[in-house]
Amino acid sequence: MEPTKVPRTTELEFGGPWGAALLTLLLPGGAFYLLLVSGTPGASVLSVPAFPAWRSLWDPTDLGLVLAWIAAQALLAQAPLGKVTEGTPLRDKARLQYRINGCHALGVTGVVLGAGLAGGLRLSYVYDHFLQLAFAATLVAFALSLLLYIKALVAPPSALAPGGNSGNPVYDFFLGHELNPRIGSFDLKFFCEMRPGLLGWAVINMGMLMKEAEVRGSPSLAMVLVNGFQLLYVVDALWHEEAVLTTMDIQRDGFGFMLAFGDLAWVPFLYSLQGHFLVTHPHRVSLPAAAGIILLNGLRTLPTATGRRLLVSGWWGLVRHPNYLGDLLMALAWSLPCGLTHALPYFYPAYFLLLLLHREARDERHCLGQYGLAWGEYCRKVPFRILPYVY
Repeated sequence: MEPTKVPRTTELEFGGPWGAALLTLLLPGGAFYLLLVSGTPGASVLSVPAFPAWRSLWDPTDLGLVLAWIAAQALLAQAPLGKVTEGTPLRDKARLQYRINGCHALGVTGVVLGAGLAGGLRLSYVYDHFLQLAFAATLVAFALSLLLYIKALVAPPSALAPGGNSGNPVYDFFLGHELNPRIGSFDLKFFCEMRPGLLGWAVINMGMLMKEAEVRGSPSLAMVLVNGFQLLYVVDALWHEEAVLTTMDIQRDGFGFMLAFGDLAWVPFLYSLQGHFLVTHPHRVSLPAAAGIILLNGLRTLPTATGRRLLVSGWWGLVRHPNYLGDLLMALAWSLPCGLTHALPYFYPAYFLLLLLHREARDERHCLGQYGLAWGEYCRKVPFRILPYVY
């Protein structure tokens, strides 16, 4: 076998092809279910909302807006701003180059958005057409995933993803067949990971804030907290954009429906669920409560070389993934401004917990394979994975 050829994937995740097929349908379906629930008076996840007619979800204008947004961010990503850096070595020892200019894109986007608002742009349109925009983003994700799979079929063997080379088209479509699909020097996975969805999330949140201001005269403290926390997260991610090159998504996962839908639809529309919820379900947050939530979100942290955040208390000696615990506390802080009377705003920390448990299990397998006996010794000395004395 050629040294750079990627072997067939034998350890299948998510229940194999049947699980991948099910998730391809359940993820969009579940996302729309939650968005519909958020707009109902009771906002109960146990009360099935009325599903709108398919025709009402289709709006060519909103599809055009989604495509225009992605195209604009793609142009900014290719602009000769920032720096060019190399990624980690690939299987064939090559190192791809990436343009790092996320903060520049954020700045330009902010200036254009500010000018639009000053000129009368009604950003609350995002709230009014939330379902239509989400539907358009989902269609784009499906179309992109299909094109990515077709492209991977003619890619060289060394370009395939270790986890998405099973030979089953359904599974490889979902996981991603090609590791780093590119058009020339434009890296599709890196772009989608960091730009349209992440910046779109911040813009959608701002649209929720503007809608609440229209309805009630001014945004609530709860809405300001949600916008502030999540904007800080987006700014921090783009400030440390280079760090994403060392993450599992870039290094080991192929670019298929799982990441495409997650980047283009799941992140911007479900991560903004708290803001959407607050428009129709206002909650008053007292100043002492706000101070406590801010404290929870701003626990003193240190950046790592991989862009993760570590709680500064020596917890690497207590748990093997203390950065995940910090992520969970942050997720909780994003939901607390919505109050405690509804479960819906806490979907994000609940989902994030499941995501991190799955990712932690993948990390454990990877570290065991990479470090062998040394990792086993570390696990013996540090038996807890995320939460001390619990898990």
